[in-house]
Amino acid sequence: MDNLIDRKIAVLIPCYNEGLTIGKVITDLRNALPEATVFVFDNNSTDRTPEIAHSLDAIVVKEKRQGKGFVVQSMFRKIDADIYVMVDGDDTYDISMVHGMIDMIMIDNADMVVGNRLKTYTTQAFRPLHTFGNKLVRFLINKLFKGRLRDIMSGFRVMNRSFAKNINIMSSGFEVETEMSIKALKYGYVIKEVDISYRERPEGSISKLNTYRDGILVLKTIFIIFKEYKPLLFFSAVSGLIFMISLLSGYIVIDEFFKTRYITHVPLAILASGTMILSIILLITGIILDSMNRRFEEIYNFIRNKG
Repeated sequence: MDNLIDRKIAVLIPCYNEGLTIGKVITDLRNALPEATVFVFDNNSTDRTPEIAHSLDAIVVKEKRQGKGFVVQSMFRKIDADIYVMVDGDDTYDISMVHGMIDMIMIDNADMVVGNRLKTYTTQAFRPLHTFGNKLVRFLINKLFKGRLRDIMSGFRVMNRSFAKNINIMSSGFEVETEMSIKALKYGYVIKEVDISYRERPEGSISKLNTYRDGILVLKTIFIIFKEYKPLLFFSAVSGLIFMISLLSGYIVIDEFFKTRYITHVPLAILASGTMILSIILLITGIILDSMNRRFEEIYNFIRNKG
């Protein structure tokens, strides 16, 4: 196995107004990974985050587009490395397991290793509804994409170059970790999880996550990716629902016709006919998009393997 120092390791820290904690995060990572290069991606901070990072000899990269998703896009596009360690700058993650996570990447046991926060965490680490929301998102994704992930939204991840350079991130905000997890499952990347300790932010540090707004964005991301990456299942489900509406409305019309040889419920007849046609169209759409999706997946895998 190659020595750790033979691999180029990049530590990527997305930051927005983390002046209270960024110094400790950089210092802890430097102590744990002295051979790594530390990059702080500053997302228009109005406090001293970039100055503190500079003073600790971290490389500060500015991302002018506001949103964590945009930051992650820039990270993967601008930084070349063999191993990418991504961790938030809020000092909530225990990075003591980082060497074990890197080892799993080095021996090619995984393409992405995620720090699972949901086993060991302090009582104030999560806001109300956050644990429930994480479990709901985890359930949906594991069911839709046949995964067995335990923490979908963790911001502590170690990835290899193949994953970082071949995953096309489209999210703009805090839903980015959800997108990364879904696309890793979709494209057959190997994901491993390591239990880590998760703690609350230190006093005075403010979370930028909005429970309701960002929760809706996460669910929206799942919906969009479900539609785009599982088109047959998505359109079949919608088609089946509309088909049932057609049957229920059409039954009244057909029953009346057989009994009286007349149709007086004309609006219901139109509704039944229209929804039946729409149901068939949606099913055909799902079949066509699924075929196209499979071809695109073949092209993606070819380019990925060639690279």
